[in-house]
Amino acid sequence: MTNPDLYQAIFKRRSVRKYSLKPLPGDVIADLQHYLGKIKPLDPSILTLFAVVNQNEVSDPFRIKAPHYLCLFSEPQGSYLMNAGFLLQQVDLYLSSRGLGSCWLGLAKPTEAVPTIVTGLHYVIMLAFGEAEGPVHRASTDEFKRKTFSDITDVPYEAPLAAELLEPVRLAPSASNTQPWFFTGKPEELTVWRKPSNLLQAALYTRMNKIDMGIALCHLWLAADHLGKEMYFSFEPTVKRPGLAFMAKATLSG
Repeated sequence: MTNPDLYQAIFKRRSVRKYSLKPLPGDVIADLQHYLGKIKPLDPSILTLFAVVNQNEVSDPFRIKAPHYLCLFSEPQGSYLMNAGFLLQQVDLYLSSRGLGSCWLGLAKPTEAVPTIVTGLHYVIMLAFGEAEGPVHRASTDEFKRKTFSDITDVPYEAPLAAELLEPVRLAPSASNTQPWFFTGKPEELTVWRKPSNLLQAALYTRMNKIDMGIALCHLWLAADHLGKEMYFSFEPTVKRPGLAFMAKATLSG
C-alpha cells in the first residue's frame, strides 16, 4: 500500500456502520498486520501496539457489529492522543483503499477478555472493520458534510498551496463531526489549533477531539506527500491565541 492510495481514499471514504459478520480471509488480515508494521507515527518516541479482536472482545454502547476490531494501545505521554489519531487514520484509509469498511468507535472498549493495559501500554481507541453491507465509498466530495474552507483556516483559499494542503484536511472525519481544527499562518508554516469544546461537550469530546487533531494532521501529511514535499511537526507551544488551544506547528519542506 502506497501513500498515493491513502491520499486518493481521503476523497471517497465513508464511515461504515453495517457489516457482514463473516470474518475476512486470513490473507487479508495478514496483509493488514504487515501494513501495521510500516505505518508512520506522528511522534516516534511514543510506544504503541495494535491488536485485532473479535465481537466477543468488545463492549460498544452503540452496538456496531463487525467481524473485526482494531484496538490501539499506547504509552500515555506527550501527544499520544494525536499520535493515535495519526496512526489509526492511516489504517482507516488503507481499509477504504482495499474496498473494506471501517468506523471509528470512540466509546467502545475491549472487554475483560482483552487486557486494558498491554505491556505497560494503555488502550486508547479502536476501529471496527470488515466487508460492508452497502457502499464503502462516496460518489463525490459533495456527499461530505463538512465546514467550509474559511471555517477551518484564515489562510486564503487562493494562496499558493493552501487548497492543496487544507482541502484534504477539511474532509477529515471527527467525533460527531465536530471538526475541531483551525489553521493559521501560511501554507509553508502552519500553526495548528484546536477549538476547545464548550462546557456541555467538554467531558465527552475533549479527549476525542485531540485524537481528531491527529486525524487531521494525517491528512495534512498525505497532502504534502502528494505534492512531493515533506511536512514536519513540532509540539512545543510557541504562540498563543485567545479561544484556541495550540496543538502543533506544521512546516513544509522540499
